[in-house]
Amino acid sequence: MDMPTPFPPGQTLLFDADDTLWENNIYFERAIAAFIAYLDHRVHTPEQVREALNQAERDTIQSHGYGLASFTRSLVTCFERLTAGPLSEHQHQQIRSFAQSISDQEIELLPGVRELLPQFASRHRLILMTKGSQAEQADKLSRSGLAEYFSAVEIVPEKNPTAYADVVTRHQCAPHSTWMIGNSPKSDINPALAAGLHAVFIFHKDTWVLEHAEIHAAPEGQRLLEVESFKALADLFL
Repeated sequence: MDMPTPFPPGQTLLFDADDTLWENNIYFERAIAAFIAYLDHRVHTPEQVREALNQAERDTIQSHGYGLASFTRSLVTCFERLTAGPLSEHQHQQIRSFAQSISDQEIELLPGVRELLPQFASRHRLILMTKGSQAEQADKLSRSGLAEYFSAVEIVPEKNPTAYADVVTRHQCAPHSTWMIGNSPKSDINPALAAGLHAVFIFHKDTWVLEHAEIHAAPEGQRLLEVESFKALADLFL
């Protein structure tokens, strides 16, 4: 894929947050591994337990959205489906502790974010475009120390073409100079392209399995670029 010379100043860069600016899914994966070990199921393999959890998460997202509360609900649902019985209070506490281990994590910025984001902000307009729990995402942004570099913050229930179109309208973004930058084909790349924006896919080896999808081709007149790391964005926007 061609890598152009840097784009001129004045672009609008919509940045994803989790696993684009800071680590996120690795903490969920550790909690899930602890959950599977705790379940120690004698009937289902760890792979089967994980698939049951994936399905529980799909179901929970439909009714309760994203965030730690929904993740905890998914763990409980998965446990009850596989054990065919309600949890004891002790089991509830243990499962809640897996989710709590995630919220206790310090914000770990991905390599290059701390150095490059101020430089991007000096040349372009930056908007944070993330999905999930309003309170949780706002708290992570506050703790990250990055809030000052964004001219606006959009925390939406779901990232779909309508959500992107709404943000474009609300902030008067020019589609020909607006880019969505993130690690999720399902939430960052495909719906942004469908909304008429350019996109930059940043590979992350630990992207959540429910965010996996085949990346769509860019429609005519739009650009889709792929990079291996956040640091590689410097070649595009500086």
